[in-house]
Amino acid sequence: MLEVAIGTGLNLPHYPDDVTLTGIDLSERMLDLACARADELGCEVNLRQANAQQLPFDNASFDTVVCTLGLCAIPDLDAAVDEMVRVLRPGGTVILVDHVEGSSRLVRGVQWVVELITVPLGGEHFLRRPLHKVRAHGFDVEWVQRFKLGLVERLVARKPE
Repeated sequence: MLEVAIGTGLNLPHYPDDVTLTGIDLSERMLDLACARADELGCEVNLRQANAQQLPFDNASFDTVVCTLGLCAIPDLDAAVDEMVRVLRPGGTVILVDHVEGSSRLVRGVQWVVELITVPLGGEHFLRRPLHKVRAHGFDVEWVQRFKLGLVERLVARKPE
């Protein structure tokens, strides 16, 4: 299993004990915090500094790819999703959670204004919709849930065989 943008390792307690986990992040400092959290929890995880837009893994290396609240900050969403698809084996699962464009026009308008500040300052996007990218790759979307005024979306999808 691969977690893209593992950050400080907040998801570590939620993985089963028998999973072989690899986590990547662009930030060395985040990886240091994730390593400390893994040690505290007694989790075995292979942590690597890497760019989500150019994953350092062979094609079809993982049966599951997870990314939670990371795609909003990756500069090239298309490249990151393409890389997740590339390293995922046929029939594998992608699990994504992120804040996305809101359900209402008013909310999207506010998000557009906020992005005028957040994108130049920190690269934080609010109007993306990874679901569209996953569908464009022909994935079978097994589960989608939007909540918080449609601002947060969770999805599980399977790569075609």
